Amino acid sequence: MRISVSSDTDEPVARSLLAELRERGHEVLTHGALRPGDDARWAVCSEAAARDVAAGRADQAVVCCWTGTGASIAANKVAGVRAALCTDAYTARGARRWNDANVLALGLRLTSGPLLGEILDAWFDSGPGPDADDRENVSHLARIDGTDRADGTDRADGAGGAPAP
Repeated sequence: MRISVSSDTDEPVARSLLAELRERGHEVLTHGALRPGDDARWAVCSEAAARDVAAGRADQAVVCCWTGTGASIAANKVAGVRAALCTDAYTARGARRWNDANVLALGLRLTSGPLLGEILDAWFDSGPGPDADDRENVSHLARIDGTDRADGTDRADGAGGAPAP
């Protein structure tokens, strides 16, 4: 799986995240402080990682900032992205199962190495659940941000808005 990762600071947990993803066999794209010369502002690098997902350049993303809040807000501004700030494995599992989240937001301040592993295990071991109400809620989100199309496919360009006639 191709995972886009952003962080506004080059913290040990961000480096651990990159190593852990690679150990699990994922291809990793980096943004922000994890990529020399890149813009490390949380809003900018989180948007870049989220756009990778919306445009199909990445299957999922992990966005990081000190609390994870700003990174999740920035990522959620990109049409087609469902970012979830997860501080534990239960939340990560639920975000995937109930919300079909495609971007994981992490706080650098409180995420330890062992907790990171637990969150990633839950995130990658889970997927969208079969519950019809959950699926309808996710479909409703696509209608809100304009990524749904009359033919039932999501827009890949991440532009949002109404589909072209």
